[in-house]
Amino acid sequence: MELKGRVWKFGKNINTDEIIPARYLNTSDPSELAKHCMEDADPLFPEKVKNGDIIVAGSNFGCGSSREHAPIALKASGVSCVIASSFARIFYRNAFNMGLPILECPGAVGCIDEGDVVQISLDSGAITVEKDGRKLMAQPVPEFMQSLLREGGLMNYVKKKTNL
Repeated sequence: MELKGRVWKFGKNINTDEIIPARYLNTSDPSELAKHCMEDADPLFPEKVKNGDIIVAGSNFGCGSSREHAPIALKASGVSCVIASSFARIFYRNAFNMGLPILECPGAVGCIDEGDVVQISLDSGAITVEKDGRKLMAQPVPEFMQSLLREGGLMNYVKKKTNL
């Protein structure tokens, strides 16, 4: 699986309340959640983000509560992938379950600038910065997890496998 997009940068310990504030959890409608995605970390993010954009962040991305609304909001806002030094365990699992690609790459936050365009290979974990050709290596996404992503998440994967 290959992805390409413009980068938005965030720091470390971005919690699920910053990804989608609790005050908006009275809905699970992805388009409504997208309107408020990352607004507590960057109030203008919902207006600036475009389809295919990529978030690069520091360690412990997605810490906090275990709400699946967070990866839904990111995906619905147009974010095609999150690259972080590390992820909170429950966010990691929720992201794949909701069909949002994520990559762990400890060096990315220090080597990629906001506004850079990067190309990503989920198969190999290669991240290429378009402006200068620099390559970084993330942990490759295992084939099973890529199959979840190709189907749009765990529920779609199960429906397809069980012919529901």
